[in-house]
Amino acid sequence: MFGKILFATSASPACDNAAKVAFELARRNEARLYVFHVLGVPTRGFGQYVRDLKSGEEEVADADYREWVTEELKHVYEAQFKEFGPPNAALQLAVGVPHTEILRFARQEGVDLIVMGAHGRDEDAAASRVRSIIGNTMQKVAKSARCPVLIVNRPCNTCWHMFSNIIFSTDFSKPADAAFQFAYKTAREVGAKLYLFHACDLGGSGLYPSQAEIERQLERARKQMQDKYVSKMTDYDNYQVEIWEGTPYVEILKYARDRKADLIVMAHHAEEVPAEDAEIGSTVEQVVLRSACPVASVTHEERVA
Repeated sequence: MFGKILFATSASPACDNAAKVAFELARRNEARLYVFHVLGVPTRGFGQYVRDLKSGEEEVADADYREWVTEELKHVYEAQFKEFGPPNAALQLAVGVPHTEILRFARQEGVDLIVMGAHGRDEDAAASRVRSIIGNTMQKVAKSARCPVLIVNRPCNTCWHMFSNIIFSTDFSKPADAAFQFAYKTAREVGAKLYLFHACDLGGSGLYPSQAEIERQLERARKQMQDKYVSKMTDYDNYQVEIWEGTPYVEILKYARDRKADLIVMAHHAEEVPAEDAEIGSTVEQVVLRSACPVASVTHEERVA
């Protein structure tokens, strides 16, 4: 399914969970795996001095420094490399702004999937710092990547089945169409059960709808599920449709826990704006921050179909 996988890492403990998923996905798919690390941002234009992203110290990005970083990466992921082994795993180093270099390399190599952690520092994943985590490298990569971005924020206890239960969460926006294509394609190829899920945010307007209005909204959602997604799965019957009521991210997380999800697939954003101008949606932020399983953020269709 995946021919080329890019694992973007800062080599910190915060990336360990993403590393396990990336290496396992590559092994199961016999994919080419790139372990990609950005040394730092140049401090003097195109000079050799860089600000090391891990230590914050200024370093000379010469051959010795690159060799030292390469050895450190080999040491950090020694067990994974030993199990996965060459020639399908390769270390790649770059100098520059992290999200720019990740996107550039992914585009040049025609990568099918980018795997990364939600943040690059070893901090408490439950801390109240949503914008600081989601707002930096991961957000910028997810916004502009031409392929799906798999975000791993916590240890995944069930996803070693790769994958058995996939949840596609939709708000019926156009960006969600690309997410559906990825979820559907993945479920078919790995033989997973696909759950089509929508949470009706009945209190979003601040008003309290009548029971009749609630029923109308739920019926509209069921019809949209049928017209937009179910009607396109004529040769696939291993799916289930579910419509819940409540705050979307809360209901998505509850449903994922209830179904023992291995993967949640969502659109990067919900607004009808160009992907390059869109900020990551608040629902995706909250799901990424709290999900017990990886979350795939999908922006474009061209590397999905």
